[in-house]
Amino acid sequence: MFDLIIKNATLPDGRSGVDIACKDGKISAVEPAITAEALAVIDAQGQLVSPPFVDPHFHMDATLSLGTPRMNVSGTLLEGIALWGELKPVQSVDDIIARALKYCDLAVSKGLGAIRSHVDTCDDDLKGVQALLEVREQVKDYIDLQLVAFPQDGVLRDPTAMQNTLRALDMGVDVVGGIPHFERTMSDGAESVRQLCEIAADRGLMVDMHCDESDDPHSRHIETLAYETQRLGLQGRVAGSHLTSMHSMDNYYVSKLIPLMVEAGVHAIPNPLINIMLQGRHDSYPKRRGQTRVRELRDAGIIVGFGSDCVMDPWYSLGTADMLDVAFMGLHVGQLSSREDMAWCFEAVTANSAKIMGLEGYGLAPGCRADMVLLQAKDKIEAVRLRAHRLAVIRAGKVIARNQPVVTELSLPNRPSTVDEASFAPGQ
Repeated sequence: MFDLIIKNATLPDGRSGVDIACKDGKISAVEPAITAEALAVIDAQGQLVSPPFVDPHFHMDATLSLGTPRMNVSGTLLEGIALWGELKPVQSVDDIIARALKYCDLAVSKGLGAIRSHVDTCDDDLKGVQALLEVREQVKDYIDLQLVAFPQDGVLRDPTAMQNTLRALDMGVDVVGGIPHFERTMSDGAESVRQLCEIAADRGLMVDMHCDESDDPHSRHIETLAYETQRLGLQGRVAGSHLTSMHSMDNYYVSKLIPLMVEAGVHAIPNPLINIMLQGRHDSYPKRRGQTRVRELRDAGIIVGFGSDCVMDPWYSLGTADMLDVAFMGLHVGQLSSREDMAWCFEAVTANSAKIMGLEGYGLAPGCRADMVLLQAKDKIEAVRLRAHRLAVIRAGKVIARNQPVVTELSLPNRPSTVDEASFAPGQ
């Protein structure tokens, strides 16, 4: 007797007509025509069943704060940072908790099962840290929330940021973060990377740095991050987020830089929605796209995962917690238009991001956690193309969110019919 069987599923690897049996919160079997009984049965009807979506880069302490205390008029990164500085003193721990929990409800409805959130440590009261530690506890049964100690104003630039970052790690924050390009000088930025990586090495923690989030081709802190990763033996535990300066760098320099990242085992986390919105603001025309060199990083063997970064906050006034929106934008900005490229974009918001976060038991194999999302799509490309409707979200073998299929009924002269967007896929 299983707790749940999903019948007639299509898997991300292309297998179809597969049943998935779950018991005690884990996947027990993945094979055709399972005949055993179950407490609950879902007929997938050939639709795509995937592991949950994963967001490897988010700012949950700021989410849903749009318009408080004012709007970002210029739309730039720097005004967003200044606006966040105005919000921090007037918000309370309870405010942050309420917004974050509301966001987590939205995230679950979209099939998000894991989120890595940066939390600002340039606040002597550490209100964001207090709040998100509480949120992490409250949502642990349905979202894996991983927290990054993030000194937003610069760990060396802000006079108390270092001690506050260490306090946050002592309180239970999971990952060491930084923002070297926001330090006062390039040399201070490099020094911040060194100090923060040494803290991570001493504590046995992962590292995730906001790195070179600018249009300046001379912002090259990812080079320092790769060096420190290798020097300290942190291979596989370090990610560089944004990396937008790479879109403006000289090709010769990049031909040296990417192999250094490969050698160090550094992961990359572009944030397509935010990068295309914030970068290139000083350009007239031609205007730079802003997203890092996704294709080149991927083709070199670097693990690349797309993050959403922001939803309705000082930096980004849109967003729906939908990682398929993120993949859709990443596909377009990166001109990832081949069938293989488009399918890979789905992996960038699922399996790749799970690897970057070090999630255990992630996947659709026996022994993995029974965490899944049933999508109204026949394959990965169709899921990205349609930003597919979530039919069911499953956590530990139990359905925690459900929707009816979306089909539009038409009333046209001499042509009564229905429209299901999935029916426009090749071969349908």
